[in-house]
Amino acid sequence: MAIVVALATSIAYGISMPLPHLAPILAITLTSEPGPPPGWKGLLGLLVAVAATLGTGLLMIPLLLNYPFAAVLIILLGLYTSTMISIKLDQKPVGVLFAIGLTMIPAAGMVNYTMGVTVIEGLLSAITIAIVCQWLVYPWLPENPGKIPAKIQPTIDQTRWLALRATLIVLPPVLLAFTNPSLYLATILKSLALGQQGTEISAREAGRELLGSTVLAGGMSILFWFALQTSPTLWFFTLWMLLFSGYGAAKLYGVIPGRFTPSFWQNTLVTMLILLGPAVQDSANGKDVYQAFAMRLALLIAVTLYAWLAIATLDWLTARTKRQPILQPNI
Repeated sequence: MAIVVALATSIAYGISMPLPHLAPILAITLTSEPGPPPGWKGLLGLLVAVAATLGTGLLMIPLLLNYPFAAVLIILLGLYTSTMISIKLDQKPVGVLFAIGLTMIPAAGMVNYTMGVTVIEGLLSAITIAIVCQWLVYPWLPENPGKIPAKIQPTIDQTRWLALRATLIVLPPVLLAFTNPSLYLATILKSLALGQQGTEISAREAGRELLGSTVLAGGMSILFWFALQTSPTLWFFTLWMLLFSGYGAAKLYGVIPGRFTPSFWQNTLVTMLILLGPAVQDSANGKDVYQAFAMRLALLIAVTLYAWLAIATLDWLTARTKRQPILQPNI
């Protein structure tokens, strides 16, 4: 995984694609699950499906501006469906991309239509780069099929509840982003990552998993940034990405034993890139990197705290409902 992420970083920043940090983020999403990458037909099918979803996101822009209540209901249903795709059909990348199309594209398009199109171009380029990098790396470093653990599929009732819980985690930050897309756009990616992570943990683990991974990602991104300042070149950027993602991947796959779950380390790496990618672009554009970084980190921690509170509250309400006695009618 580390080589795929580093290679995707090198290509994305080397060709100056729009939103280049999306390529390593999607590389993590696509390679975190063991298995071979999709072939040519799989890539083409994924691009067509994603393009249709992202196009739907563009169509949501006038609906949000003129009929916001109806648009929010459609987004609510879409987020629920995307989580069902991730859990029930075991197609997490497809579910994540579907959710991105219904949230990031309308938010970016509310700033201006061109920005929405730019995000679509960035996402399609990022998917292509991530899968091509998988093609280049996987033949040399395939997984051992005997070591891939079988997944335990939740029941249909559990799946519906997890999908509803993830939807309620993601929706409020998305609505907040619609109020000021330029400021809160990064929170959409973070909330989607939290929603996916929220389907794999209990309320008891939520604080340590969600908040711990976010704070650790902030520390890793700061360390990465100062390491990069020793030689701010694409070559060293790629090497540092290989080192940091290699450590995260070793933890994720259990090569380096630890007490945290794979979802913890996946969320840590994704959050690190959400923080680091815009900082690199801010530096290239001559903006105040440290003020913008502090603002993004504070927003991501706030979104994480909300997700923790939402999981704890929803699980408490569910447990309380189950304990309520059933009243029998008097005859």
